[in-house]
Amino acid sequence: MSYDRDAAPAPVPGLRLLPWESEGGKPCFLSADGAGGVLSRLADEIEAEQLCDGAEVLKGAVAVLDDGKAGEHALRLALRATTQSFGDVLRVADSRGARLPVATDGDQEAGERELRAERT
Repeated sequence: MSYDRDAAPAPVPGLRLLPWESEGGKPCFLSADGAGGVLSRLADEIEAEQLCDGAEVLKGAVAVLDDGKAGEHALRLALRATTQSFGDVLRVADSRGARLPVATDGDQEAGERELRAERT
């Protein structure tokens, strides 16, 4: 499974991007009311596993990169695992980001003021 952020359809309000694809490689969506049904819980569990796997893959990739004796095959395997995990993490981020409440103009302006205050 690979996630192409540019090819994925734009998030649709009320639909959740699921952490798996159809047999044809198309993204799957769930129409959920936020009540936490069986499929929502399953998706939450798979996303959590993907994030944990990503952390492990990152550690492994760092170890390969730090090993001066690592050959081309090891580097390719590490890069392949890293790109797969990165795709999973992007899908999780897009799915969760699409479910965040939309800020009103006043909320956005307040958030921007807070960011500017933190920088000074």
